[in-house]
Amino acid sequence: MDNGVPGSLVGDPDHDPDAQSTPLGLAAGTARQDHRMPEHSSEGHISGSDASLDASLDTSAPESTTSTGTPDRTGPPGWRRHNGRERFRRVLSLDTTSGALLLISAALAVIIANSPWREGYHSFLAYEIGPESLHLHLSLSEWAADGLLAIFFFVVGVELKQEFVAGSLRDIRLAGVPIVAAVAGMITPALCYVAVVGALDPEALRGWAIPTATDIAFALAVLAIFGRGLPLALRTFLLTLAVVDDLLGITVIAVFYTESINFVMLGCALLAIIAFGVVVRLSRSYRWLLLPLAVVAWACMHASGVHATVAGVLLGLVVPALTIRGERLSRTELLDETVRPWSAGVALPLFAFAAAGVSVVGADEPLVQPVSIGIVVGLCVGKIAGVLGATALMTRLTPLRLPDSIGLRDLIPVGMLTGIGFTVALLIAELSFGEADHAAPAKGAILIGSVIAACVAAIMLRWNARKARDPDMNRDGVVDTDLDVIGG
Repeated sequence: MDNGVPGSLVGDPDHDPDAQSTPLGLAAGTARQDHRMPEHSSEGHISGSDASLDASLDTSAPESTTSTGTPDRTGPPGWRRHNGRERFRRVLSLDTTSGALLLISAALAVIIANSPWREGYHSFLAYEIGPESLHLHLSLSEWAADGLLAIFFFVVGVELKQEFVAGSLRDIRLAGVPIVAAVAGMITPALCYVAVVGALDPEALRGWAIPTATDIAFALAVLAIFGRGLPLALRTFLLTLAVVDDLLGITVIAVFYTESINFVMLGCALLAIIAFGVVVRLSRSYRWLLLPLAVVAWACMHASGVHATVAGVLLGLVVPALTIRGERLSRTELLDETVRPWSAGVALPLFAFAAAGVSVVGADEPLVQPVSIGIVVGLCVGKIAGVLGATALMTRLTPLRLPDSIGLRDLIPVGMLTGIGFTVALLIAELSFGEADHAAPAKGAILIGSVIAACVAAIMLRWNARKARDPDMNRDGVVDTDLDVIGG
């Protein structure tokens, strides 16, 4: 059984004969087709975390009875405690649960950052801790952005690896569309920013990359809460688009905003990632090495000058997505089950609390500045224009096509969701302006633009979910067979 810490593998085939394979990319809050659990969860999908639990409790044994002849449902000693812990982990894995925690944490941060306690809030986040000799003497806000967010990016990398190798994105014709849309979704907002700021305030052009990135966590949260009833493939499409978007954003940071790269430390990070990929393929007795190797890879990546979250994605991508030695569960599925509750229930809410505390007190005046207008226009107009335009062109002029059950109308709210900036956008704003005059209006514009994009996307998602759907939404001449829906 899972010991509740990252690196332990739930449902390990070596010890759990009842574990069976389940598609990974269908995260909680979606219509997950997992036949390891005999009952449906309250979210309408089948959860797999109770399968190994049921096996360990020997549910095939005859049900005991009390002295009155009624069934004794108290179970064996420790059953309720164990079952409750597994169900709690399963609830934390739901996109709706993590989305609610994320939004609550962000709202709380904004309230505190604009209250009389804002000085204490910012002082707390500025407190530095960690070994300075290892270049890890970081503020709490940096630990949240570089450390906690790496856990989420690891889950994203694992999920994408499963989808690209054994899931819906193994067909390049399907994977190509969100990748191209991500590239266009970065270029168009940057052009919007340059057009506005270049004409009115050329000194602020250094922030051209601010509106180019998408906050995966917030975008998926809004989709999980307001996208119920829409095709499940829409989540995978958004996930792929947003990850490519953020990876490109991090590349932009490394190329344009990094003063120097320590290639020795970068090489050490890559060696640790390769070692992680080797060990994760070995038997269970070697898996205690996974967490130390992941920490070393993260620390070396951070010391290299490249954003440390890149290590999380790369670690996830080296995990094998196909079963090994006849096992019923792939390593991607096992690690996803283990790490996802920590990502959704701990890492993301704490990160949101640290990153979303942007002061908007007295923001009426900064909004008229070119840098603020450029960011809002880039997030709310440039993003959706780039995503929709690139998708329409690619599906009409090339062999690339949308996944089954997805039509162009579904990409209107998706395009707005990509306008939710926050994470990488705030990071780029910090790197672009530091404590200069443009820093406050830039961060305020990121917050306002992201809120506008999220609200418009939520309205569009509900409108789209209520409309009747064609039998061939992606217009490939074949009736759609993928009928799984979000929150099914």
